[in-house]
Amino acid sequence: MRALVQRVTRAAVRVDGETVGEIGLGLCVLVGVTHDDTPSDAESSRRRCTVLRVFADADGAMNRSLAETGGAALVISQFTLYGDTRKGRRPSWVAAARPEQAEPLVDGFTAALRGLELPSKPGFSGRIWRSSSSTTAPSLCF
Repeated sequence: MRALVQRVTRAAVRVDGETVGEIGLGLCVLVGVTHDDTPSDAESSRRRCTVLRVFADADGAMNRSLAETGGAALVISQFTLYGDTRKGRRPSWVAAARPEQAEPLVDGFTAALRGLELPSKPGFSGRIWRSSSSTTAPSLCF
C-alpha cells in the first residue's frame, strides 16, 4: 500500500460536478493498493498518517500530528500510485489492485481514521474525479 500525504488548508474532490468529499485543515491522502495488500497494511498506513508530524507547533516547527491538531483527512483511492514508467512511454498499471480488491482496503483506512474520532471523508473510486486543494508547503510525503 502506498499513501501520498499532502498537508492542506482545504481540499475537495468532485465527481460529475458534485462534491463527494471536502475538508478544511488536514491531510489529503491519495491511497494506492497493490495485489498483496491486506487489512494489516491498511492499518499500518493509517497509523503512519495519523502520527506523521507535519503540522506546526507554537514555534513554527513541524512537530504536531493530525491527531494532535484535530485536523481532518480526505482519503482518495488512487491506483496510479502503482504506475510503472520504466519501459516505453505509456505507464503500466499491472501492479495496482483491481477496484474490487482496493476499495475495501481504502474504505477500511478511512473507517480507521473515523474510529480515532478524526474527521475523515472518503474520496471516490472507480470514476473520473477532480480534486482541488490549497497546500501548505513543504509537506508532501510518500
